Order: sequence, then structure tokens, then C-alpha cells
Amino acid sequence: MTATQENFNESMANNPNAAEGITEALSHEELMTALQEARAQADEQRDQLLRVRAEMENLRRRAERDLENAHKYSLERFINEVLPVKDSLEMGLAVVSDDSVEGVDIGKVREGMNLTLKMMQSLLQKMAVSEINPLGEKFNPDMHQAMTVQPSADVEPNSVLAVYQKGYLLNDRVVRPAMVIVSKAP
Repeated sequence: MTATQENFNESMANNPNAAEGITEALSHEELMTALQEARAQADEQRDQLLRVRAEMENLRRRAERDLENAHKYSLERFINEVLPVKDSLEMGLAVVSDDSVEGVDIGKVREGMNLTLKMMQSLLQKMAVSEINPLGEKFNPDMHQAMTVQPSADVEPNSVLAVYQKGYLLNDRVVRPAMVIVSKAP
């Protein structure tokens, strides 16, 4: 702190009416210097504020663009994984087209279908999809959809007797419940 600033602070502390004598305590040059310093600080603060605002706007735009792309291309990974399964099915259909059924080895077609099914199961596993096949289990309304109830003395009541259609979970969330026949007491 300069001697002039100390004098100023001291005169302000000792005399509440000292504001009137500010011009007397500080020379014109000192006031101009203080004013220039204050303007320089204000300009620097304004420049920093403008830079921060511009950076925030750029971040906002980038986040919006990233979110839009995430929505737009969210299925891209899945599509890239499912296309080989589609290709395999098309090749199988080409082998058994209507006009060439006579020379087709059914064993090879079955083998191709099994390989395609394995590809599909592998794809679903990669995508965190798991199967619900509740045959013989207790009926769970959160994971199973009862299509009908059937009396049965062989199994305990409220058990799954048959599965019409398997269900599926995506990351432990039901995507499709298993369609089942549920037992009841005879």
C-alpha cells in the first residue's frame, strides 16, 4: 500500500466527512492513475467474463450436438451387430428358393439355421439381453404373462406348465414377458 493510500484510509477512518476532502488529499495525477488502474481492472474482468460466456456457450452447443448424435445414432452398434445375422438368413433363403428345393440338403440347411441362431444368441448376449424361459418355475407376474390356467396334479399350483413364447430381459429389465400356461390345483 502506498503512503497516499494509507493517508486516504486513515483520513476516511478518522473523519466520516473526509469524502469531501478526497480531492485535496490526492493530487490530480494520483486520481488519474487510480482511475486508469480501475479501468484496466474493469476491462480485464469484462474480458474474462466475455471469454467465460463464450466458453459456456460453446460447451452448451457441443453438449446439444453430442446429445443429438447420441439419439440419432444410438442404434448404430446394434445395427452393425445384427446385419451379419440378416446376411446369413438371406443366404439360407437363397439356398432353399422355390425353384431349387429338390437338390437341397436339409441337413446343411438345418446346420446353417443353427449357426444363424447362435449368431443371434451371441448378438443378444453382447447387448445384455437375456432369455426368460420359466418352465417348471413359480409364476412371477413381473416376468411372466399367463395365457391360461390349467389344472394339474403333477406340479404344485401356480407353477409354469408350458411356455408359449420366451421372454427377454435387457439389463435385468423386462423387455418382453414370457407367455406361459400356469398350473392350478385340480
